[in-house]
Amino acid sequence: MKDRSTVICIRDGRILLVARTRLAWPSRWSLPGGTIKISESPLEAALRELKEETSIVQSRLDYLFQFGGLAKRHHVFVADLAPDVSPEPCNEISRCDWFSPTEIAALPASIPTRAIVELFLSWHGAKVMRGEQC
Repeated sequence: MKDRSTVICIRDGRILLVARTRLAWPSRWSLPGGTIKISESPLEAALRELKEETSIVQSRLDYLFQFGGLAKRHHVFVADLAPDVSPEPCNEISRCDWFSPTEIAALPASIPTRAIVELFLSWHGAKVMRGEQC
């Protein structure tokens, strides 16, 4: 099973999702993140992937939980971002956007993304909806 770092970014009660560049349109939305390299920790991978995919340089991420998919184990982190943070798609990412939890339920998204967001919201949903820090 491959290890992956995944980041839930929260700002003003909304969650950041990214879409990769694909030949077939539309691509699915997912949480920022990627494979953990041999030489790095899950936290280092999360910080690197967040910067590589969204240009966001974050100094603090909080570890939430592990989520086991069929082929990947996600190490899930959360970042409470300031209102002025504006992600910019980088590398293989073509789009970044903020979505409310109810909007995410209706989006074309990966199965792990949906499950991770649902699990996160079951623990922190009320705080997210009020725009509080997690």
